[in-house]
Amino acid sequence: MKLTLDNPHTVAAPFGDRFAHVARLDLAGGTLLLLAGQVGVDDEGRVVAPGDVVAQSERIFEIVDGVLAAYGAGLADVLHIRSFLTDLDDLPGYAAVRRRLFTGAPPPASTTVEVSRLFLPGAVIEVEVTAAVPADRPR
Repeated sequence: MKLTLDNPHTVAAPFGDRFAHVARLDLAGGTLLLLAGQVGVDDEGRVVAPGDVVAQSERIFEIVDGVLAAYGAGLADVLHIRSFLTDLDDLPGYAAVRRRLFTGAPPPASTTVEVSRLFLPGAVIEVEVTAAVPADRPR
């Protein structure tokens, strides 16, 4: 087993270098990827569409897909999604984005909670993802 903390070049580095985008756990049968919570920010770290859960959700999954791509993975490899919303009334908009992106049956395991606020003003959602990549997948 080997653990690596990483910031892949496929996405902008976390602003302020406060965290690693991904914890990569290499195992005999493949790789487990634990992604840091992502918010809808542009490459300079500015919140996109403040207050808009749909636009932020779309941007979050663009970032997630970019991180996963660095390891030969994609959204189809996602095992679990943990979501933090500042208002559960935004759940239908977020759910619509997820339904469009995760078309497999069943979709990934999921946890969604409401929080009082996120660390960036205007951010209304943060998403963490866990994915698995089989060892025999070409990279």
